[in-house]
Amino acid sequence: MEATTDRPASDRTVADLVKAYADAPDAGADDAFGPLREALWNDGAATAAAEAAVPTLVAALDHVTPGRRARIAVLLGLLAECELPATDGPLHAAVRAGLDSYLAHLRHDTDPARTAALLYLAGHFPADRGAVLAAVACRDLDPRDRTRLERALADLDPERPDLGRVWPAPSLWPRRTDEQEFDRSAVAGLSPAQVVTNWDNDTRTVHAFSGARAWWAARHGEVVDVVDTDPPGRAPATDPAALDPAALLARHCGLYRCTSCGGGVRPDGERFRCTGCGAGYAVAGGVLDLSNGIREDAPADGATADLLQKLSEMPGMGAYYESFLRPAFLQIAGANWGGALTPADEDAYLRKHLAGTTGPVLDLAAGAGRWTTVVAGTVGAERLVALDMGLPMLSALRERLPDVPAVQGSALDLPFADAAFGAVNMWNALQAFPDDAERAIAEVGRVLRPGGTFTMLTFLFDDDPVARYFQGGHFFPSRPAGMLLFERAELRRWFDAAGLEIRAWSGPGSFVIVTAERR
Repeated sequence: MEATTDRPASDRTVADLVKAYADAPDAGADDAFGPLREALWNDGAATAAAEAAVPTLVAALDHVTPGRRARIAVLLGLLAECELPATDGPLHAAVRAGLDSYLAHLRHDTDPARTAALLYLAGHFPADRGAVLAAVACRDLDPRDRTRLERALADLDPERPDLGRVWPAPSLWPRRTDEQEFDRSAVAGLSPAQVVTNWDNDTRTVHAFSGARAWWAARHGEVVDVVDTDPPGRAPATDPAALDPAALLARHCGLYRCTSCGGGVRPDGERFRCTGCGAGYAVAGGVLDLSNGIREDAPADGATADLLQKLSEMPGMGAYYESFLRPAFLQIAGANWGGALTPADEDAYLRKHLAGTTGPVLDLAAGAGRWTTVVAGTVGAERLVALDMGLPMLSALRERLPDVPAVQGSALDLPFADAAFGAVNMWNALQAFPDDAERAIAEVGRVLRPGGTFTMLTFLFDDDPVARYFQGGHFFPSRPAGMLLFERAELRRWFDAAGLEIRAWSGPGSFVIVTAERR
């Protein structure tokens, strides 16, 4: 034992590394497992030693103490995943050879962490779908776990592809008839190759969520699902029927800027119009659309968004996002599997850091209005403007907050004048446009007055390489190429370039919660 642990990892066999991990004290399990993982898997790719080492890992799964099984099961799943979307490669076959062992553990081991790891591993063998599902038939699995497993093991039906509704679990997507029709119409426009790409991305997303959950549980214990049990209600107690949306929008018209020429935007009958170039901006459902000026001589835009973006426009998505998608996103992006950050914590932060601000306030990328409500309750609805690019989100926000003017527009080209606001809040949003995050922060700096306050919640890539891999394996409407998060140094650099002085920086896990001031 002494000779094994004192040798450099590069000189130790996989059996040595497994033994070092198996014999390590609980407090050192992560440190002992790191060299084993590095010897076989890095950044989504297997090492040259991986295939030959798989039988040793399978044997270890049977012989290590139960508390050490979960990490090994996750590592086997990572190796099986290296050849995706193919499931007939040599490394996948080597991992699949241990299926009887995995299923035996699944039948009898009811520990939550080990179950999560084994479900992640077993989900990589669609050719054995019947055997896997039979093994868990006697288990009282959470419907989320069961439907994630069923989807991971499913084969694509090109004639009736069921796409896009897999995260965080298929069981959380009950769809009415009109929503099913919405989905069918979105999928109908895809080519056969696009169907396959979306199916494969959905599969990776299922694996990534299951894997991230299992990996956290293997190291820390049972997952805690945070539920927003007491969301703030409607902000002011004004009778919605007595409110005139056009009047609400007009009271801030001095802030609006034409996205075509930069001119001022003023009310003009049933719409708003640029005083410079004459571009018109429509108002519908109480929402002013400043995302694209309407020019009478301009051709209609025939471009179509990708499938996930289309599906995100489903009616009712705003409320669904608040109830199910956002809590799950905080788990995967913020490593919030243990519930270290609660909605009440977020509410308290905003109240503390926005209290005392002056001037108009922008809630940027406001979504369905959950945190807009907190901002309105802190600074007053009469000072607030909410902006988002998604109309379903803004529709939900308008129902929640009828006395807050809502604007549809881009965070990358804010339709507001320079130094228009005394405070800007961008909560859980920067990662929605990560390729252009620097530009979005620069826009915040532009529209903030000197001394103005910027509050922001977003996410870093996890320092742990396995958790980081699972973060990047999620495919969302904001970035079909896979989730992209941030590094500390680049965020600080972008803030500095935008003239924003960081006053507070905090956050558990991979959260970043920042308050900054415009220089």
